[in-house]
Amino acid sequence: MILVRHEIGDVLRDFRLQKGRTLRQVASKASVALGYLSEVERGQKEASSEILASVAEALDTPISVIMREVGDRLAVVEGLARVPDSIPDDIVAEFDDSLAVR
Repeated sequence: MILVRHEIGDVLRDFRLQKGRTLRQVASKASVALGYLSEVERGQKEASSEILASVAEALDTPISVIMREVGDRLAVVEGLARVPDSIPDDIVAEFDDSLAVR
């Protein structure tokens, strides 16, 4: 079973390490308990959207970038051969035909 919290934790850790920041630095800047952030990174706790937003801000990374990376990693785990960069036209047309690119 795929657990989203594991992927979120891995992505947060990867971004933190890429930025060269310690767990303590990010936790302090995000006003999150060090132990709690550690548990989130290890996939043991599920972070609220408020916590994710605070951590993203502490990492100077838009939450959309973090969530996109989580989505891309989940797609790989699910075995999707190709992760679309946009919504396919046929799906868009189901909702609003005027938005579909022809």
